[in-house]
Amino acid sequence: MQSIYLDNNATTAVAQEVFEEMAPYLRELYGNPSSVYSLGAQVRSKIEEARVKVAALIGAEADEIVFTSCGTEGNNTAILSALKTNRQKNHIVTTKVEHPAVLNLCKLKESEGYRITYLPVDNDGHLDMNDLKDALDDSVAVVSIMFANNETGILFPIQEIGQLLKERNILFHTDAVQAAGKIPINVRTLSIDMLSISGHKLHAPKGIGVLYVRRGVPYHPLLIGGHQENGRRAGTENTASIIGLGKACELAKNNLNSEIAYISGLRDKLQGAILEKCTDSKLNGAKDYRLPNTLNISFQYIDGEAVLMLLNQHGVCASSGSACSSGSSDASHVLMAMSVPPEVIRGSVRFSFSRYNTEAEVNKVIEVLPGIINYLRDISPFGR
Repeated sequence: MQSIYLDNNATTAVAQEVFEEMAPYLRELYGNPSSVYSLGAQVRSKIEEARVKVAALIGAEADEIVFTSCGTEGNNTAILSALKTNRQKNHIVTTKVEHPAVLNLCKLKESEGYRITYLPVDNDGHLDMNDLKDALDDSVAVVSIMFANNETGILFPIQEIGQLLKERNILFHTDAVQAAGKIPINVRTLSIDMLSISGHKLHAPKGIGVLYVRRGVPYHPLLIGGHQENGRRAGTENTASIIGLGKACELAKNNLNSEIAYISGLRDKLQGAILEKCTDSKLNGAKDYRLPNTLNISFQYIDGEAVLMLLNQHGVCASSGSACSSGSSDASHVLMAMSVPPEVIRGSVRFSFSRYNTEAEVNKVIEVLPGIINYLRDISPFGR
């Protein structure tokens, strides 16, 4: 049975074009890019070519791109750098719905004496800009607010936030791991100082990411050692994966508009069918102003994990939330922050699409899901 993979916010398949671009640098062209001989210089040249492609995806300059291992490293580096370069300031502003890569770092810094403001969101997952304005003072070292939420796909008002913080001369970092390659991003017009990307969310390999650091922004590296990345991130470069990420960003940029239309069409078809065919189902988050690929639905009176197990028997892969939280019995902190009732959170399922999904796959889910929901409702211990 062939899998129907609808968990692309957790990770994505490596594109064939990306794999082919990487392959020579895993075997034949294996030189260390820091070496002066031609084998190393050839690899160095390809890394710089990839840097240009990544920069083009987000409207940056090549020298503003720092290659990292993942989105978590990018998020940690950005926030810790802001604290180290603004030692007289001890205040971080973020939201209650950030990825654990931001939230858990903030909790750690809070235990060390830093002041953290966790901004709320409304029932649709939106941020009230007045809450942000009220949180700003002269002690703020950095504001870290995600571009798009990984569970609901809700987009944050990044341009408005960036302009406000630029006027206040406060550093602005955004976790764009779920947004990069899915929607247009231009760091210049958005007044972003630092931005994190993870390759495996846009059809590049796992273990490669990017931190964009705007030219002129004070910066302190997380990893100390060699001279790699112009002294901004020590360690021998993950050459093949960097090259793969460059190709993935090139593909995303070239096909962005057509993919947005195609993927959002698949999402909307599944959403409409679920809301029509499955009673007591509810869309989590606003219908508009969200990622084109993300659908978070709750099925009341049943357990979302049970839905996933039965979907899996039909070859359908979906999620009950963030992959980084799987195995945890805790309710979704995102849906809790949106004041979704516990009995509704319990039945939440996230479907997330990519360009490799098809209408036939969506039709298959529409065919099997109502029966699964009805069966679980019949045996549910949660009442109805």
